[in-house]
Amino acid sequence: MNRLTCTDLPLKGLFLIDHHRIGDNRGFLSRMFCMGELAIAGWKKPIAQINYTSTSKIGTVRGMHFQNPPYSEMKLVSCIRGKVWDVALDLREGSPTFLQWHAEILSSKNNKSLLIPEGFAHGFQAMTNNVELLYCHSQEYNEEMEAALNVSDPMLKINWPLEISELSKKDQKNLLIDKKYKGVQV
Repeated sequence: MNRLTCTDLPLKGLFLIDHHRIGDNRGFLSRMFCMGELAIAGWKKPIAQINYTSTSKIGTVRGMHFQNPPYSEMKLVSCIRGKVWDVALDLREGSPTFLQWHAEILSSKNNKSLLIPEGFAHGFQAMTNNVELLYCHSQEYNEEMEAALNVSDPMLKINWPLEISELSKKDQKNLLIDKKYKGVQV
């Protein structure tokens, strides 16, 4: 019996993952990751790294982060406390959906995750106070390959649902792209 359902989203390679809970009066069990069940969505590598983040203030934005090749990574993003508006942005050079984004609400209540393929940038906005996210990565973090796009870049046209209340100094300094931007090779 599958415990994960993978639903195609409008950007090729991007999936919404539904975690089926098994519960009773004691609580529940939810499978967070299963390589065999996620293979249909393109996850073929072992988990190389797991990160856990906490964001305290509603309206805070983190993003739009990615790693350049050869350290491109798949991410499985799950919200385990609170609620976020989670955004994936296609940066794949030559992709028919290049620079298009898709967002989903992830929350501790809806038990969904976003499976983000290589060649995408990722960011989110906290829709509640005290948000906690769990990330599974197919690649270890490499500081030299780290990259990010500006969350307010007019070329990206990301419509954040709330006014941005907090943005790190590092994310504030992310550059805007121009029409010459070709994306990343995957």
